[in-house]
Amino acid sequence: MKQEIGYIFGKHAVREVLQERPDVVVEIHAAAEFGDEAILGAAEFHKVPLKELNLKNPPRGISSNAAHQGIVAGIYPEKLTVPYKEFIKTLGITHDTGLLILGEVQDPHNVGAVIRSAAAFGIKAVMIPPHNQAPITGTVVKVSVGMAFRVPLVTIPNVNTTIRDLKDRGFWTYGLEGEGASTSTATETFPKPSAFVLGNEGSGLRPHTKSECDDLISIPIHAQCESLNAAAATAIVLASWSARHPAALTD
Repeated sequence: MKQEIGYIFGKHAVREVLQERPDVVVEIHAAAEFGDEAILGAAEFHKVPLKELNLKNPPRGISSNAAHQGIVAGIYPEKLTVPYKEFIKTLGITHDTGLLILGEVQDPHNVGAVIRSAAAFGIKAVMIPPHNQAPITGTVVKVSVGMAFRVPLVTIPNVNTTIRDLKDRGFWTYGLEGEGASTSTATETFPKPSAFVLGNEGSGLRPHTKSECDDLISIPIHAQCESLNAAAATAIVLASWSARHPAALTD
């Protein structure tokens, strides 16, 4: 099956992909007046085809009004992922190891945002199931602000199967859940390797997934606020974890 090209734009994003993952770059579109020699030189070094950016007919999905700064990169988003079996063989597991599992997160902006949070707080990988889940696209990569090139994105066959395998490997699994939580970010010390499971934006974790988790973790919030969105909640939970595992921020 032919791979779909996704487009990202702006100097930061294009510089990041050429530095971290040049193997996924298909083409570069640069405006005639674009003068960043570092980016153009990197594209030439990696033998990436260079095209002139046509602002009247930009690449698919790129608005002519977008803040592209005169540079757009076409990438194969699917090449950013690695299969679970391949990843887990190389993972060195310690009590400072944290993973994030996505369970039917369907908004690509949320996916991009949680990838960025995972990178910020030292999470070793973001795990992505194949069904009812927003895939890795150009939008996800753009929202992650280049962090999709730095944090391993791991494809998993099934959320519940992955949870069970991680538990067998010594992980303690936490489902992000406001109602019926058994622990809180205010009190949890995260003593073991930790895997966090984020559910769907609307319906949350599936019942079977909840039952597979060792604990359901909540975030103390003011009564005037009913809930937090998925990306914000994930960032707070991961920040709470990393505060107790400072080594994750330097590893």
